[in-house]
Amino acid sequence: QVQVVESGGGLVQAGGSLRLSCAASGRTYDYYAVGWFRQAQGKAREFVAAGNWGGGRTYYADSVKGRFTISRDSAKNTAYLQMNNLKPEDTALYYCAVAQWGVPVQASEYAYWGQGTQVTVSS
Repeated sequence: QVQVVESGGGLVQAGGSLRLSCAASGRTYDYYAVGWFRQAQGKAREFVAAGNWGGGRTYYADSVKGRFTISRDSAKNTAYLQMNNLKPEDTALYYCAVAQWGVPVQASEYAYWGQGTQVTVSS
C-alpha cells in the first residue's frame, strides 16, 4: 500500500503562483509515476500533469503547458506541482495519484490517490 497526501493549496489572485506537494509513504517501491488531476465543481476530473519517479518523462495537459511544472524529490518521496500564472479556470480540487507502471494520463491507471487540496484563483 502507498499513502498519498497532498498539500499546498489555497487562495491566490490571478497571475499568482502556488506549489502543491504530494508526499508518498508506505511501499514506495511499488510505484513508478506521479500524476496530478483536478476536478472543478460540476465538472469531470481531468488530467493535469504526470511524471515518472525516476525523472525524465513528463506530460502536461495543453491547458497548463508552459505554466505548470511537475518535479520530485526522491529522497523525500515527495512530488511537486509548481503552478505559475494561475487563472480563474484553474480553480479546482487538485489530486495527486501514483501509478505502478508507465506514466499514464488516464485516471483509471493510477492505483493510489490522495484526498485532494483545493486551489482557488480569484480574478
